[in-house]
Amino acid sequence: MTSDFADALASGRPLVLDGGLSNQLESAGHDLSDGLWSARLLAEAPDAIAEAHLAYFEAGADVAITSSYQATFEGFARRGVGRERAAELLALSVELARDAARRAGAARPLWVAASAGPYGAMLADGSEYRGRYGLGAGELERFHRPRLEVLAAAGPDALALETVPDTDEAAALLRAVRGLGVPAWLSYTVAGDRTRAGQPLEEAFALAADAEEVIAVGVNCCAPEDVAGAVETAARVTGKPVVVYPNSGELWDAQDRAWRGRSSFDADQVRGWRAAGARLVGGCCRVGPDAITSIASVLSSP
Repeated sequence: MTSDFADALASGRPLVLDGGLSNQLESAGHDLSDGLWSARLLAEAPDAIAEAHLAYFEAGADVAITSSYQATFEGFARRGVGRERAAELLALSVELARDAARRAGAARPLWVAASAGPYGAMLADGSEYRGRYGLGAGELERFHRPRLEVLAAAGPDALALETVPDTDEAAALLRAVRGLGVPAWLSYTVAGDRTRAGQPLEEAFALAADAEEVIAVGVNCCAPEDVAGAVETAARVTGKPVVVYPNSGELWDAQDRAWRGRSSFDADQVRGWRAAGARLVGGCCRVGPDAITSIASVLSSP
């Protein structure tokens, strides 16, 4: 699929993704403890989202991932938000990232990727780290397609199909993005050399190998230690550029809705990821602007 973003990615120059949006919002004093997570601020504090995106652009990110990860028609409906307003909020997530890119005033191109999190994110119970929801591929496709249509219509440079825990949902997402006219990346959350649901990564990445809409494959929301092997496998199996943005290394406690443990993220690891085929590199949960600046420095060095 041809687009300016796809062309930039195909050029071989690594692009820097942003870091965790939620931790940046929390550091600014916002409470994200309810089921909509950062998506709640689309209605209540949109300026805060734009400021968080701006902080990452100023830190060196080339690509901002929108605040729509947990924004779904079903999730908003549980809070009394109607379908028309929910669609407006989904589109707003793209507009806020665009606004931040304009305000950054950077000499380099800046891009916006519209986030589409997994079905489990809507459940807000940690299911995205398990997968296998008991739904068929058709049901998952019907869940994802309407919001992907809205996000695509808002004009992002790419769709980020992210934190996907299993191949069943990946297959549904690949069908759901067909014909939307916006390139996408597919990014699994993994444990070791398998998806969170336990499927081998070779099998998981192979699903996207021949998908025209998919311009990058990889992993996110995983331990930094799991990235290197996944990059090698994704590049070998698909021949596509690889996207990686792991967590800090801390572990999410879904019951207490809190992070536990210590960070193991080290920007020096990025050199090996780049050598293995990573072309979109950033951070996910608990990875902040300082780490993104370090990643940008590493990727800009010979």
